[in-house]
This record gives sequence, structure tokens and C-alpha cells, in this order.
Amino acid sequence: MAQLYYKKASYSPYRDRIPLQIVRAEAELSAEERAYLTAVEKGDYAGVKLALQEAEIYYNINVNCLDPLGRSALLIAIENENLEVMELLLNHGVHVGDATLGVMLLPGQFTPDITPIMLAAHTNNYEIIKLLVQRKVTIPRPHQIRCDCVACVSSSEVDSLRHSRSRLNVYKTLASPSLIALSSEDPILTAFRLGWELKELSKVENEFRQEYEELSQQCKLFAKDLLDQARSSRELETILNHRDYLSEELDPKDCRDLAKLKLAIKYHQKEFVSQPNCQQLLATLWYDGFPGWRRRHWAVKLVTCFTIGLLFPIFSLVYLLAPKSALGLFIKKPFIKFICHTASYLTFLFLLLLASQHIVRTDLHVQGPPPTVVEWMILPWVLGFIWAEIKEMWDGGFTEYVHDWWNLMDFAMNSLYLATISLKLVAYFKVSVFFQDELMLL
Repeated sequence: MAQLYYKKASYSPYRDRIPLQIVRAEAELSAEERAYLTAVEKGDYAGVKLALQEAEIYYNINVNCLDPLGRSALLIAIENENLEVMELLLNHGVHVGDATLGVMLLPGQFTPDITPIMLAAHTNNYEIIKLLVQRKVTIPRPHQIRCDCVACVSSSEVDSLRHSRSRLNVYKTLASPSLIALSSEDPILTAFRLGWELKELSKVENEFRQEYEELSQQCKLFAKDLLDQARSSRELETILNHRDYLSEELDPKDCRDLAKLKLAIKYHQKEFVSQPNCQQLLATLWYDGFPGWRRRHWAVKLVTCFTIGLLFPIFSLVYLLAPKSALGLFIKKPFIKFICHTASYLTFLFLLLLASQHIVRTDLHVQGPPPTVVEWMILPWVLGFIWAEIKEMWDGGFTEYVHDWWNLMDFAMNSLYLATISLKLVAYFKVSVFFQDELMLL
């Protein structure tokens, strides 16, 4: 029936198909459970009855167990249309679940834009989705919202509402947590990207804004719920440090750049970032080297921060000269870096204040005075700011850099610093040339 359906729906505006496959192994069945499911498959009424009776007495099998295809005993009986075995299973309290949906999916008829896998995904039925994915079903690949291919244009002209609803139905399928968990190599990354795509669609498809926003939120909560399953700090670090191009498990000691967390921030996954497990790990990494910091008295915290702040010039020189030393590695810890950066920026603001006071007191009729000591001290900070922006642009890419408004503000400030320095130099050299000419005339 599925093959007949796909031939019938070949005029769908979604030309490409998304292949699906199971990427996670299931628990092994015991010998008794395999014999029980085999009896159901063969229609062995007496064997099934005996297995059910023994299960009630000895609890030696799980009567709701699933075979490698994800089918329960009841679904197997439904497929084989064995009414006697079905009745026997129901009389012994076998879990029905969505077996009614299974009856519909196998012999049923559907509208052209709803396939069995889509219907199962819309109801988030894990067993049915797994059964159909095992049978190598595919899902229409949605085109871009502004796609102007012949299929999309003709479908929109014939029935624009049906065209929009078809796209929405496909995204409802792709956003199914069970489908993502079964068919995605990296469910968290898939949820990130799909949630972002759905959020962008909600801004374009105004008529279906609420539906797309709900699907986007569903993907975000799914990613957050996956993070809830972490049982230890090591598991949590492995998840957050995972990179897409590495198939093997990462050792948190070798990689602690939190690549997955950075992706969550990039895709605006607030629920994922604010998840308690994630926040606890971030706090642990932030206060690395200061165990029990949050339990210390506020006076001890203040003295510690003040002392580190005063020593930031020495720390900076040590880090530049010997970054791999014990002190260099200590300075690299997030909390120490934060205090040093804060102290450095406060020093920079203080130097700017001194420079502004010098400019105010300077005789306005004398243009182009030589740079003062304070202005020479400001120059390394400005060069450092520019170098930091260049590194950020290089690491993240130009496109990502310009999409962050904070980066644009930093670029404007650095441009003003450079413009001020350039004008000071031009004024100084012009005045120097002027005085040289005057001396020559004298």
C-alpha cells in the first residue's frame, strides 16, 4: 500500500526525499520472549496461551516486549490478521497502546499530503515510527518558503492553502521527538537546527505563525529534555563538548571548548542553556581552581578579587612569556581571566579619563602637541582591542561576526579610537613641519 501511495502522491511539491534509518540498537530479548513473539507470528494459539499463563505466574517474560522491528505481540497479530490471537492477548491485559493506529496505518487510505509515517509522527507514536522507518519509508523534503520551482508554483496556484498546509504537515513530522531520536545521528543538533528553521518560518508564514512557533518550542524542549538524561558530570561534559565531525567519544580532559553549548547559544536555545545540569557544569568550570568559592564570606571574596585585580599586569606578562607554565595555566582559568579583564578595562577607562583631563588643560591655540605618556599607555589597549576583534572574526567567520550587534558596536568604538590616534598624529606632524618651515625662514 505504501508503494501505491507514493506513486499516487508523486505530484507533491516536495521533490526530494529524506531517507530515514535507525541509528540506535535496542535491548536484547530473552529466549522465552523470542519464543513468545514467534508463537504470535506463527499464529500458535496454544503456545501463546501457555506463554501468557506462565507470565502471570512466574513473571518470566514481558508480555509487552517488542521484536527487533519495534512491534508488540498485538501489532504482530494485527499484521497477520489473526483475530483469535488478538482476542487472547487482549483478554490477558496486553498493553494496547496505539494498536488502533497500527490498524489504520497498515490497510488505511490517506489524503495525498499525509503518509503513514507522517501520521505516526504527528501523534509521536514511537513504535509505529520505528516500524515504518525499518521498512525504509521516506519523508518529503520541504522546499524553501520562497522556492519558485515549477512544482511549488503550480501547487500554490492550484490551491495555496493546501500548499501551505502540506509544508506545515512535513515540518510537524520532522519535529516529532520520537522521529528525531530514532533517525538522527545527533538528535540535539537536529533539534537546534530544526527549531531555528521553524522560528524563521514563523516570521514568514504569518497565517501559521502560532503552529510554527509551537513546533519550534517543541524542538527546544526536546533538546533540553535530552540534556536532563545526563547522569554524571562526565556524561554532561561529553555531550556539551561533542563535535559533529568526530564520531568517537570525546575525553573531557582533551576537549573542553563546550562546542555544543556554543551551538545552543548560536541557535538561541535558551531552554537548553538555562537547564540546571548545564548551569551547574558552567558554574563548576567558571570557579575552577576555587573550590567552595560560593560558600566563602563576602569579605574574603572581595579581598581575593581585589588582590588578583591589582596583580593583573604581572599576570599578563607571565601569560605572554610563559603561557604553558603553572602560573600561566592558572591565569587561563575563566574566573581569573574575568577578574584580570575587568581590572584591565577599568585601568583603560582611568587612562582615558586622565587623557581627557590633559586635553582640557592644554592651550587650545597650540595645535598638535606631542603624545603624552598617558596616550602612549593607551595605545597598547587599543591595539589589543583590535586584535581581539580580528581573532573573533577569524574564529567565527565574517558572516557570524556581523550578525552580532555587539561586534558592530565594538568595531565602531575601535574605529573611533583609531581615528583619534590618526588625527593626533596628523596634527603633530603638520605642526612639526610648520615649525621647521618657520625656522628655515628665520
